[in-house]
Amino acid sequence: MDKRIVVVGAGAIGGYTGGQLAHNGFDVTLIDPWPEHIEAIRKDGLALEGVNESEFVLARPKTLQLTEVQNLAKERPIDIAFISVKSYDTEWATMMIRQYLAPSGYVVSLQNCINEERIAGVIGWGKTVGAIAAILSAELYAPGKIRRTGAKNPPGHEVYRVGEVHGRMTKRIEELGAMIGTIDSCKVTDNLWGERWSKLCVNGMHNGISAASGLSGNAMRQDERIRKVIIALGGEGVRIGQALGYKLEDIAGQDAEKLARASEGDRGALDEVEALMLALRNSQQRSEAQRPSMGQDMQKGRRTEIDFINGVIVEKGKEIGRAAPTHEKLIAAVKRVELGQAPPSPEHIYAIA
Repeated sequence: MDKRIVVVGAGAIGGYTGGQLAHNGFDVTLIDPWPEHIEAIRKDGLALEGVNESEFVLARPKTLQLTEVQNLAKERPIDIAFISVKSYDTEWATMMIRQYLAPSGYVVSLQNCINEERIAGVIGWGKTVGAIAAILSAELYAPGKIRRTGAKNPPGHEVYRVGEVHGRMTKRIEELGAMIGTIDSCKVTDNLWGERWSKLCVNGMHNGISAASGLSGNAMRQDERIRKVIIALGGEGVRIGQALGYKLEDIAGQDAEKLARASEGDRGALDEVEALMLALRNSQQRSEAQRPSMGQDMQKGRRTEIDFINGVIVEKGKEIGRAAPTHEKLIAAVKRVELGQAPPSPEHIYAIA
């Protein structure tokens, strides 16, 4: 409880995680560039909604706007800094907080994509840790208000996973896991890179689909033609990850090998994969309001992370001679919509199938 914690990026995932930690008694300061969001938290607290009323929390973390970060120089150094900004903002956010770290302090990437190398490039590998929010599903929908659309403690699934980049168990990673475990289920893993690639596959299957189609998470899984594209995206990501030597974990509840075989035409595997996709709404108690983060970005007119998700799968595939044509087509579709050349529509996804 004596650790000094900051969260750089108090959006859906950072705000939810940091707000819950503050509510649980930890010394947390949220840092965010959206003035209205910070002022709303200061005035009324941070409202953290869940899929039912019993999960509601009103947190009151300390806050700083970006223009106020310099005030950290007058306070006790930071022990743990969570970076929870979009991937394209990783380096500057890490550089900003680096000077306020304690000698034993470290930085945690609590982001989509694979950003540990970017963080390590600023502060060194020894101060870099990874954390994954796997099917947390949250949205910052108004200043000071975050809505979680996936139920807490889903059966058979750890929502958070934390790990050292070298894969060994350390005191700090066990302490971090215990801390985050006060929020929801948390696994301390020796397979950070396999977890990261597995989550990249999850994001690669769903985020761009929502962004280009305009559909929610549940709606796109109910569409047979779109499910076909989702499975193809997953299979390409799995095969590239396997070729890169990653030990893959489950992919949104799916067995990675089975998902790949389904994408390659194995009828039995396909039936099982589709059945689980259709049941996900019930098994995960997923709200109809759930929308992947890139779909949220598109709605808000923000830059997407398509190059840092599907783009990485394509790039890594090219390095080892494995094509990812479905990802390439999805990237093109998302960019057309992002640049205003076409409105979001399921037709963009049907054209990929």
